[in-house]
Amino acid sequence: MTDLRIGAVVITWNRRREALASVGRLLALPERPHVVLVDNGSTDGTAEAVRQAHPAAEVVALETNLGAAGRNIGVRRLRAPYVAFCDDDTWWEPGTLTRAADALDAHPRLAVVTARILVEPGGREDPIVPEMRDSPVPTPGWLPGPALGSFLAGASVLRRDAFLACGGFDRRLWLGGEEELLAADLAAAGWELCYLEELTVHHRASPLRDAHARRRVGLRNTLWFVWLRRPVRPALRRTLHLIRTVPHDRVSALAVLDALRGLPWVLAERRPLPPHAEARIASLEEAQARSVARRYVS
Repeated sequence: MTDLRIGAVVITWNRRREALASVGRLLALPERPHVVLVDNGSTDGTAEAVRQAHPAAEVVALETNLGAAGRNIGVRRLRAPYVAFCDDDTWWEPGTLTRAADALDAHPRLAVVTARILVEPGGREDPIVPEMRDSPVPTPGWLPGPALGSFLAGASVLRRDAFLACGGFDRRLWLGGEEELLAADLAAAGWELCYLEELTVHHRASPLRDAHARRRVGLRNTLWFVWLRRPVRPALRRTLHLIRTVPHDRVSALAVLDALRGLPWVLAERRPLPPHAEARIASLEEAQARSVARRYVS
């Protein structure tokens, strides 16, 4: 039965085959969500192929690649109170979206629920799952799962109003760790984020990806985030840790150069988090330092 509480947004770029499969799986879910595919300027005919194969989906064809900010456009096209994000190489297990909507209905201050991620083929847990399950972020007693400091967009359902009120994804971050800034701003505004074990997303990594480019952008975005939102001492500590631990290669050097190029914007937009949100981020430092799931290597 159609669940009018939830819609779905997919972003894609030059992955026609994966986009067709992703949209098809979403439309086949028992929740029958309103699906919006945002095509980030593909040149392989993705938008037209999805329109023809899946007329029930809404397709937005952009002229340029906005990266994660393409999701903002998709969210604005929806009227459902909750939005399931989906990458073109991920898919939601049937029934999960209803369970996510139920959790958000039951907890009005909860803005984000993130699912258990199974890597395909094989269905093994993504290494990030144990880290979310054992999150060190202090968890209020009312929260239905462990509190999180950030989330993974392709495996999360968000409260639409909270997402829009906090500005969505920043276009300058493009794609790679873009969730961290939004998560911090949600926490600063008093929203909670949590992991829910009963939600499931499957992920089959597309071979059409540039691992070096993603690492470069991800490292740049982390450096930007810490100087946009962290106090000086924690920002300096995190920066020095990254410089010591990332591979000392051309990709890392380019990432640092990119970060320095954006320094005027970062300093102009710098807004340290309020104490309650900073404490949340600070509680993650030790776990980030020993994480095996999200390292800046490729």
